[in-house]
Amino acid sequence: MHAHPPLTPRALYQDVAERLRQQIFSRELEPGSWIDEQKLAQDFGISRTPLREALKVLAVEGLVTMKMRRGAYVTEMSAEDVTQIYHLLGLMESDAAGLVAGHATAAQLAELRALHERLEKNVRQRDAFFATNEQFHMKLLEVAGNRWTQQIVTDLRKVMKLNRHHSLFKQGRLADSLAEHRALMAAIEQRDAAGAVKLMRMHFDSGLEAAQG
Repeated sequence: MHAHPPLTPRALYQDVAERLRQQIFSRELEPGSWIDEQKLAQDFGISRTPLREALKVLAVEGLVTMKMRRGAYVTEMSAEDVTQIYHLLGLMESDAAGLVAGHATAAQLAELRALHERLEKNVRQRDAFFATNEQFHMKLLEVAGNRWTQQIVTDLRKVMKLNRHHSLFKQGRLADSLAEHRALMAAIEQRDAAGAVKLMRMHFDSGLEAAQG
């Protein structure tokens, strides 16, 4: 029987990738900006090898764009990018909403209800609302049970955070989004699959309209 090598902690480049992700999402690294590899390597106290490996990971996720002989840049989203991402999210998440309305257990509905109640409480706190909103959407996908959809939506939601005009930034959008969630939650709890599909599509259509405004 062959002895397996011991498991090693997460590779350094993965930790670097996560740190860069957070800097991109917090706008420390702005969309469209050039990524100064030498400076970042010095700031992080690492060589450029794990930094470059981290940038490759973020390039696959769509957060970073590699340009020939010019280096890496934080991806800048066009209006068409935003439209396409909202369209895909609307398709996949509305499908998931219909499945959840039809098949979720009472315990799963209770988990979704608890997240919705947190949204109700956080409507005046934008950052908390952002976080809870994402948790609700990802829980819905988890309950729907298609891991491929979950994987695609996770990546799309990362890229969506690059949008300078995120829909929830718009004045009054948090209250509108909450009202849409309220109607969606009611449809799911009433086992109205068709209604849940329609309401989730409308939710993303409204989000896109706000993001373009």
